[in-house]
Amino acid sequence: MIKTISFGIVHFTVAFAVVFALTGSLVIGGLVAVIEPLVNTLAYHYHEKVWDRIRGRAQVQPATVLQG
Repeated sequence: MIKTISFGIVHFTVAFAVVFALTGSLVIGGLVAVIEPLVNTLAYHYHEKVWDRIRGRAQVQPATVLQG
């Protein structure tokens, strides 16, 4: 859990630093640093769902090829 928290802090810090460096705005840097991880978490969730389906199809496909 400590590693997860430390990674979250690193992620927040990097997002803030990059946006602040590009815009010079503390407000925009802070907003992006908060919003980006939320959006990234949702994207990761759906990414995993897609890969679960791909893995499921890959496991079924060899059996149908052998019957063909």
